[in-house]
Amino acid sequence: MTAFIIYKALMCIGVFVLCLAAAAYSTLWERKFAAFLQDRKGPSRAGWGGILQPLADGVKMFMKEEIIPNVSNRSLFILGPCLFMVTAVITSSVIPWAKPVMINGQVYDLQITDINIGVIYLLGVASIGVYGIMIGGWASNNKFALLGAVRASSQMISYEIPMGIALIALIISSGGSLSLKEIVEGQDAGFANFIWQPLGFLIFFICALAETNRAPFDLPECETELVGGYHTEYSSMKLGLYLFAEYINMFISSAIIATMYFGGYNFPFAAELYDKLGLADGSVWISLIGFGVLIAKIFGFVCLFMWIRWTLPRFRYDQLMNLGWKTLLPLSLFNLALTIVIEYFRGNIHF
Repeated sequence: MTAFIIYKALMCIGVFVLCLAAAAYSTLWERKFAAFLQDRKGPSRAGWGGILQPLADGVKMFMKEEIIPNVSNRSLFILGPCLFMVTAVITSSVIPWAKPVMINGQVYDLQITDINIGVIYLLGVASIGVYGIMIGGWASNNKFALLGAVRASSQMISYEIPMGIALIALIISSGGSLSLKEIVEGQDAGFANFIWQPLGFLIFFICALAETNRAPFDLPECETELVGGYHTEYSSMKLGLYLFAEYINMFISSAIIATMYFGGYNFPFAAELYDKLGLADGSVWISLIGFGVLIAKIFGFVCLFMWIRWTLPRFRYDQLMNLGWKTLLPLSLFNLALTIVIEYFRGNIHF
């Protein structure tokens, strides 16, 4: 029992550190990626090739003067970025990072917890994250911050509905399980859910862009209209928590997309490769290979997020709402109806 508790504690620490490290170096990679697209070099002075730039940025954030407006609600002003950061991190607790490892006859799952309502948990925690933005924008007592917070809340509500419907269609086509581990293991033959749900994937990906406030859906922090949006009054590390949480959300969103639609740690011809290498289930090497495959998929989607940001112009707010309610919502309902019809004729649904 003690060993199990220690193992779970180490898993929590490991996933937490992974999220923080991924977010920190996503900031560096985004600047390098943008520099590549714009034919310049990007950060190159802090460490070899700029590798210490995230550390320099963190020190800079901590050393900046912290200002809390006198007219703000102090307790809620502090709570806002903390809540946004916590909800960003705890979303990772249901993601299966690799196949289980067997050590001395004991099986260790490389997942913090495998709950049978993992998909509902993801949607619930993601919906709580908007409170961090809303509280911060309202507590600032600044009209521009409040407008950014209202934009963020209406945007997240609008895009969570088609996202949820797209996931319902995915659950139906993948056997009805809400456990992320079972969804991943259902794709172990190399046939990813993307093959059966291409429209659902497209809807989910667009909604993920909107949920993470990434361009072209970054209207809540639109500097040309709202100065800085919901975090206008924030400075020092409180501002850093908001910015950092966005990169964690991007990393976790990419992990969820890779898990739900692209097989997670599975890949085509994996069984044949493991047989050729003489690896049996429970091997540490199988887990390491699977973890590397998942990280590669996540990195690919992170690059896609960044590519879109530095390519497409920002929408107008009415265009943003029209896309969510008039395009994605009908498409998600059509995808759900089509999935039900297909699964009925395949014999997986009985009325």
